[in-house]
Amino acid sequence: MLEISPYIIAALAAWVVAQGLKYVLASIKSKDLSSNKRQLYLSGGMPSAHSATAVALLVVIGLADGIDSAIFGLAALFTAVVMYDAMMVRRSSGEQGAAVIALIREQKSKVTIPRAAKGHSPIEVLAGALIGVAIGCVVYFVTF
Repeated sequence: MLEISPYIIAALAAWVVAQGLKYVLASIKSKDLSSNKRQLYLSGGMPSAHSATAVALLVVIGLADGIDSAIFGLAALFTAVVMYDAMMVRRSSGEQGAAVIALIREQKSKVTIPRAAKGHSPIEVLAGALIGVAIGCVVYFVTF
């Protein structure tokens, strides 16, 4: 029988839950289930699936291998970079992209409108991290 790593299970489960919540929250906000299917795979929005995924992996590593292990240190650094990037770098570039799109439209330019990837606000990153903690704990206690 094929056994799947609990580390992978935690990361995938956190991503699925966070992306699913994005869809549910966007559908509730817009009161339309059909128009929000893109939320299942787009970046940005509430909650941060990037943060949920990285934190779930970090939690399982911490519980299984110990917070004094080298792999936990590596995972902690990886998680910090992912969360910082989602909140600072990608959010900033997304805001800049939105401004460029607004300028292109305002000028009625024939320039092709680019896609502006959204980043995350601090609350979206925090929500993703909390989901990651919950999923990581559940996966650890179910699989170990």
